[in-house]
Amino acid sequence: MSVSISIIKTNKKEFLALLLLGDEQEDMIDRYLERGDLFVLRNGEVRSVCVVTQEGEGVFEIKNLATDARYQGQGYGA
Repeated sequence: MSVSISIIKTNKKEFLALLLLGDEQEDMIDRYLERGDLFVLRNGEVRSVCVVTQEGEGVFEIKNLATDARYQGQGYGA
């Protein structure tokens, strides 16, 4: 299997279970999820997710970074 990263534009809440590993409050995730870019890393199946928001001109913030517990410690979130 090859590793791929894609940007998710719609149905971002489909990844909520994994996002909750990085931020345990759903209401906090709701505050940034729709305005941020959601990146999904796959290696056969979803391994990690990352949400990045633009906070100003040239200023970006990682709001959430989470790796499925089965794949933690294998470098996917590094």
